[in-house]
Amino acid sequence: MPSIPLPGEKAELVERTVAFQGYFRLARYRFRHSLYQGGMSGTFDREVFERGQAAAVLPYDPIRDEVVLIRQFRAGTFAAGRHPWCWEIVAGMIEEGETPEGVAQREAVEEAAVEILELVPLYSLVLSPGACSETCNIFLGRIESAGVGGVHGLDTENEDILVTTMSFADALALLGRDEIDNSAAVIALQWLALHRDELRNRWR
Repeated sequence: MPSIPLPGEKAELVERTVAFQGYFRLARYRFRHSLYQGGMSGTFDREVFERGQAAAVLPYDPIRDEVVLIRQFRAGTFAAGRHPWCWEIVAGMIEEGETPEGVAQREAVEEAAVEILELVPLYSLVLSPGACSETCNIFLGRIESAGVGGVHGLDTENEDILVTTMSFADALALLGRDEIDNSAAVIALQWLALHRDELRNRWR
């Protein structure tokens, strides 16, 4: 759910220009906004990485108590000085005319070759609000995990995705050892840790 404004919070967009347009877009915004002690700020500039909206889903088999995680090369992780492959959940960008639910189901097939039988909405988040406009709708998806795994993805998008099925206990152990540094994956696994018994009872 988006943040609810507190009384008096007001922002004004003075100007927006596109500073760079390539595979991604960088825009320069000029703002002024209300101050908590009263009055308005002066104008100031911020560059924003305009990424759009994404949907992500953690596939989960409640009968086998297994999740599906994926790994693929990530340029941003490389640029951050980290090992550029990391454990993630299925995710993709929402294109015009698509819904978050539809993207979660489509990407599950494209990235992991798995069918989502039912979706549970978890959160709608801004991933890096200081610098990026990207929002992410995170879901948990009920699946049947038997036979799920291998290497998948679309050649047209240069995807080389390792798909791994593991017990929830093993996934939680990865999380406990700080071996998962993808925010959507951390959030979804922690949510499942809190609601797992309830889901397994409902989906038996």
